[in-house]
This record gives sequence, C-alpha cells and structure tokens, in this order.
Amino acid sequence: MRPSLVLKNIGKQEASPLVRYILPFLAIALALGVQTVLMMVLPKGHDFPFAFLYLIGVFVVAWFGGYLPGVIACLLTMVGVPLAAVPGFRLAKLDLSRMGLLVGISLLVSAVAHAQKRRREILHQANDELDQRVKSRTEDLARSVATLEFEIAQRKQTEHKLQTQLERLHLLDQTTRAIGERQDPRSIFQVVIRSLEDSLPIDFGCVCFYDAVLEELTVTCVGIRSEALAMELALTEQAHIKVDQNGLSRCVRGELVYEPDIAPVQFPFPQRLARAGLRALVAAPLRFESQVFGVLIAARRQPDSFSSSDCEFLRQLTEHVALATHQAQIHAALQQAYDDLRQTQHTVMQQERLRALGQMASGIAHDINNAISPVALYTDWLLETEPNLSERTRGYLETTQRAIADVAHTVGRMREFYRQQEPQLTLVSVDLNRLVHQVLDLTRARWSDMPQQRGAMIRLQTELLTDLPCTAGIESEIREALINLIFNAVDSMGDGGTLLLRTKVKAALSNMPAQVQVEVVDTGAGMDEATRRRCLEPFFTTKGERGTGLGLAMVYGVMQRHTGEIEIESTLGKGTTMRLCFPVSDPGTGELAALASATQAVPARLRILVVDDDPLVTKSLQDTLEADGHVVTSTNGGQEGIDVFRAAEGGRERFSVVITDLGMPYVDGRKVASAIKAASPSTPVIMLTGWGQRLIAEGDVPPHVDRVLNKPPKLRELRAVLLELTANTPVIELSERR
Repeated sequence: MRPSLVLKNIGKQEASPLVRYILPFLAIALALGVQTVLMMVLPKGHDFPFAFLYLIGVFVVAWFGGYLPGVIACLLTMVGVPLAAVPGFRLAKLDLSRMGLLVGISLLVSAVAHAQKRRREILHQANDELDQRVKSRTEDLARSVATLEFEIAQRKQTEHKLQTQLERLHLLDQTTRAIGERQDPRSIFQVVIRSLEDSLPIDFGCVCFYDAVLEELTVTCVGIRSEALAMELALTEQAHIKVDQNGLSRCVRGELVYEPDIAPVQFPFPQRLARAGLRALVAAPLRFESQVFGVLIAARRQPDSFSSSDCEFLRQLTEHVALATHQAQIHAALQQAYDDLRQTQHTVMQQERLRALGQMASGIAHDINNAISPVALYTDWLLETEPNLSERTRGYLETTQRAIADVAHTVGRMREFYRQQEPQLTLVSVDLNRLVHQVLDLTRARWSDMPQQRGAMIRLQTELLTDLPCTAGIESEIREALINLIFNAVDSMGDGGTLLLRTKVKAALSNMPAQVQVEVVDTGAGMDEATRRRCLEPFFTTKGERGTGLGLAMVYGVMQRHTGEIEIESTLGKGTTMRLCFPVSDPGTGELAALASATQAVPARLRILVVDDDPLVTKSLQDTLEADGHVVTSTNGGQEGIDVFRAAEGGRERFSVVITDLGMPYVDGRKVASAIKAASPSTPVIMLTGWGQRLIAEGDVPPHVDRVLNKPPKLRELRAVLLELTANTPVIELSERR
C-alpha cells in the first residue's frame, strides 16, 4: 500500500490498529529512503538538514497514528536508525534530553491531532445533523411545495369552474331575459338555440314538440347555424321523429339523456346524427308540472364533449324555457280569449244596434204600411175593374203595384236584421230574364240620368240567355237583391264605365245540381282581398257616411233563403263581378198557387165593420170592399168601433165580420177584438195592421183575433180570408143595406 494512499485513507477515516502501528515504520523508512536519495544526489560535503525529514515523519505519525505510534516513531528515529545506520553507535551516546523533547513534541502533536480529530468528528456530526435537518427541511419544503401546487391547481380548477358557472349563469340570465320579452313559443325557441350556438357552444341544436298520442316529436325550431346540418339530416321544421324507435322514451318521461358517443348507439336517430359527424348528444325534456311537451336536442362533433356542468346548465335552461313556453301559451290563450271576448262584445253591440234598428224599423214599418195601403188597394182595384185602361197606363199601374209589393216586402224584412227567424216562404216560378228587364227599368235613373248630371257616362250591356230555365223564389226579394247590386256597381264607377247584366246556366255536376246564374259586372274600382272577404258582413261599408253596410248583407240573406250562392270576383282597379246562383226549379213550381189566385172567387155580400184611426186607410178599404158589393161601415178609433158594433148587435143589422187596426190611441185593436168577441163570439175579427208579419212570426197573435193580415193589404188575400171566415154567414139582402 502506498504511503500517500494510507495517509489519505487515514485522513478520511479512523485508521485500524494494524495500520497505525505499521505507520511509524513506514514513515521512518520513507524518511531514510529520501535521505539516501538526497545523499546520492547532493554533492559530497554538502550539509543538508536530514533531521527535518525524520521530524516530519515523526510529526506525521504522531498526527495520524496517535500517541503510541508517535512514540514508536521517536524511538525509531533516535535509536533504531542510528543503530542501523551509524557504525559504533551505542545507547550510552543517546541524548536523553533530545529524546524526551522529541517524544514530548510527538505527544503534543498527537494531542493536537486528537483534539483536531475530535473537533472534526464533532463538526462532521454537526454537519451530518445539519444535512439531515436540511434534508428533512427540504423534504418538508418539497411536500409543502407539492401541497401548495396541488392547492393552486385546485384553486385554479375551482376558479375555472366558478368562472364557467358564472358564464353559464350570465348566459342563463341573458337567455331568460330574452325569452321573457317574447310571447310566442317559436321566438322563444329561436332565442334559446341561437344563445346555445353562440355561447355554449353547440354544433347542432333544435327544439321539438312532443305528441303523446302519436308518440312522436315534431321539429319546431332549428338554429340558424344548424340549418345546413338540418337539411343534411332531414330534420327541417315539421319533420317527425318517432320516440320508441330512436331511444328517446326516457327523455319524454322527464329524464335528461346524455350520450358521450353516439357512434355505437344502435338507433336510427343517433345513427343519423353520427353520419353527419356529430358524436356527443344531449336531449333535455321541456316539462311543466310533470308533463313533458317538448325536447331540446343539442349535439357536438367531439365525443364526450359535454361536461356535467353543461348538462346541468341545459337542464336548468330547459326548465326556464318550459316555464316561458307555458306562459307564452297561456298568454296566447288569454289573447285569444280576449279577442273572442272583444268579438263577442262587438257581436253583442252589433246585435244591440240591430235590435234598436229593428225596434225603430218596426215603428217605421207600421207608418209606411199605413201610408201605402190606400195606394195598394186602389192599384189592385183599378187593375182588376178597369179593362179599358191603355197598355201604357196598365204598365204604369203594374210597375206601381210591383214597387208597392217590394216596399211592403222590404219593410217586412227589416226585422230580420235583429231577429234570427226564418220567414215562411211562398215560392213561385221566377223568370230571371224578365226580372232583369224590370230591374233595369226601375233603376234607370240611377245608372243613366244621375251619372249624366255629373258628366259621367255608364254604358249598359245585357247578355241574356234565350230559353233560360226558371228558378223557384220570391220575385220581390230577387228584384231587390239585383237593385242593390246595380246600385253598388254604379257607385263604384264614379267616372263612368260599363255595366253588364248577364244570365247563363251552369250544367249539373256529380255533386252539384244545375244552376241558373245572374251576373252584375262593372268596370269600377274593384276590391282588394280583405275587402272582398268582409263585404258581406252587416254594417261593413267602404262608402263612408254614405253607406249603411246593409245592402250586400241583405243580398246574402236573400241567397241563403233561396238556397242559392253568391260568388264574388274582383280585381282592384279593374272591376267586380257579382254572381247570383239559383238552383233550377222543376217545371210547374209555383204555378198551382198562381192558378189558384187567378181563379179566386169573390165572397158573398157581407156587412163589414172597419175600425181604424187612419181616414185614408178606412176610405180605401171602404171603397174597394163596396166595389165588391159589400156593405161597409167605417169608424175612427177603437172606442167608436165598439160602440157601433154593440149598437148593431141590438138591432137587425148585425155585422158579418169586423176588420180592425192594432195600433190606435186609447183603445187599441186587442181591446176592440176582446169587446167584439164578448158581445158576439161567433163574429169573425180580422186584424189588419202594419205589424202583422211580426205578430205572426213571433206567435203574438191576440187571442180574440181570427186572422191577421199585414198592411198594405192585397185584395186577393183579403177576399180569401173573408171567404174562409164567412162561409156560413147568410147573404145580406139589398134592402138591408145601410
């Protein structure tokens, strides 16, 4: 072992006893070897302090070997080397003082070395303890750093979750505010899908309504960014998705369905989405009060891309959407109820207006009927009793007769605008071609003279079909309807134009009988679609204060009563065609009634009491009845009529029949009839009144009246009633006439 290595090992660690005791010999040998080499190298006679080599060896041994090896090194230096190297050396020559000094120094060096060693051990122990403490502290610090890093990561993750939740809450708040401002479900769905596409975001989104009966979903709204995919998936609006066949039954039961990857899901709907590149799917139910009425579908292209917070957000969002949709539906229902209420209120107001109009019309009808009664009686009488009238005069009288009949019929129908009751129709065979000519004659002033006064020209054209079939109807009503249509056509041509009246036949079809049609065509202002749809409503008019809104409503009523149809074709700025379609009547319809009227018999000579407060009516009745050979007594008012009847009952000149008005001052017709029946129950009482049609229609005939006739009276009707009621009455002798 080399000394340097030994010394190095000794310096680093505690030497073994063997090494310690070999060390003195090695050190002295080394010093001796160095001396030998130096002596060989140095010139002879050179004085070199070789003792320092041995002192160094002794000090090294004492330092590294300890006390005893140091003493051994001293002995070897002071005794062993001289004995071996110096001839004639004797122990007696040994310098004990030097020996003692060297041993003392060696011991001192060993003591210093031991002290240094002790200090090194203490320092090393302190260093070890310090290293252990540093290591422990380092490990603690590493653990603290790891814990801090974990806490930082957790905090960052928590902050991210909080930020995400805050964004979701903000998005939920924005969406809720947006849908709260809307009142229809479709706009609510559009806002929701647009918000999800922009902010969540999603690649495809739609909302479907659920039909529990058909068990299918109907696509109601598709997002703007999802339209291309919707076209590819055939999921456009109004598309249908079966629930059971597509694994959506859990969703319509109220569960939120999340499929992280729909590629392996073996249902048609998920597979359809997967083929378009969509992988993750969420289906959230729209539920209100445990009732699912719709489904929100959201999908993304990346698999497993919806987090639990996304699903929770969609669940909360659908709750808000369901509530808003329900409120929108309630609002729509309330709006509909409000509109219905307004319509009902409007209808009630219209009915009240009509009722008031009817009440006014009832009074007006009575006065008009009284006023035209003399004209009607005298016209009928002249046409029947004057055979020598010129054709022109007879034509005038017939026109007057038709006009009076039309006025009476119109006045009688005024009540129909406030009381819904079908009148009893007596239909006759009507020749529409003849009726068209009559209407043109009656309205000539309106379509010819009056436009010319304001500088306008209306050209009249007629296209009347030859051999036109007849229809069953009431001439006066159809005539009045055509007059109204002509008046409307003339009013629409303020600057002139062409008025065309056309008759034609529409052949029978498999589901419709043959029709005879009358068209009134004008080249006036025309109507737009909204006006055309409403023009038949009562009180709807485009003439402002000039119009009443009842003309076309009356025409519609006429067509309804005749089981006919009214067709309207109009183009704004080009004109209007009004077409009245009547069913073709069987041959001979209405002819029996006409034949019976033509062969009516005149009743035998009677004594008649006429009670009325209108002198013109009483005079006209008296004149016409006396012309038939009857004995007529006229009285002014109810009380006078009762007195005259009672006076006649006391003598021989009894009255065969009594004709009384209804509305008279102080004593009305009801009291007159009651008094007549009280005095003579067998005497027939005929009530001739302007309210006759109303009394019959409403079933309000007074109990003591045998017949009610409407004013203006017709001679044929009056004769028929007299003949019926006095069939068993004795004929009055000529000498009995007053």
